[in-house]
Amino acid sequence: MQKIVILTGAGISAESGLGTFRAEDGLWAEHRVEDVATPEGFARDPHLVVNFYNARREQAAAAVPNDGHKALVKLEAAFPGEVVLITQNVDDLHERAGMGRVIHMHGALKSALCAACDHRWEAPLVMAPGDACPKCAAPAARPDIVWFGEMPYDMEEIFDHLAEAELFASVGTSGNVYPAAGFVAEARRNGAQAVEFNLEPSAVGSQFEDIRLGPATKTLPVWVDEILAR
Repeated sequence: MQKIVILTGAGISAESGLGTFRAEDGLWAEHRVEDVATPEGFARDPHLVVNFYNARREQAAAAVPNDGHKALVKLEAAFPGEVVLITQNVDDLHERAGMGRVIHMHGALKSALCAACDHRWEAPLVMAPGDACPKCAAPAARPDIVWFGEMPYDMEEIFDHLAEAELFASVGTSGNVYPAAGFVAEARRNGAQAVEFNLEPSAVGSQFEDIRLGPATKTLPVWVDEILAR
């Protein structure tokens, strides 16, 4: 086996105390998605949106990587082929666990984006509406997050990896949000085996040959050991 492609979602970060997108408590429950995760919401009330992501950035900074994150680091370090990690998460727990390159298809809390010139820089812990871009000086800073209605990052590279994958793994994703929910079909179309790790089968669970139910902190270390023992 030469290439494993792994997609992670909110479920793996939830075990580090970060609320999932559909959590009944926590930050997301206090706001409508339309108000804090769309370009229109940002245009209506930039203070609300920026403060929402400031709170998420603070929460993420206080979280620590869990055994699920660490298992993927172990796989990347010891697997003789290539391990590609794509995440829907905007935290940096994979990187802090020791993972190499992580493809953040939905952006990153630690990054700021200039809406005027597309320049990116490291976001301060607390952003403010109207912060100036360090490159063009426009008062157009925004969180570097892919909102609903925007195109996820690095899609061409992601589909190239899916075309080459011999094994595709999905960890802690709902299977409700596209295009990520279509990755398993794309990988299977190109001949990959597919395994899902979740607390319960996702909306696209029927497309996986192998489903491992339970916390990722428990199921991922066992799976990684299985892969490395082959």
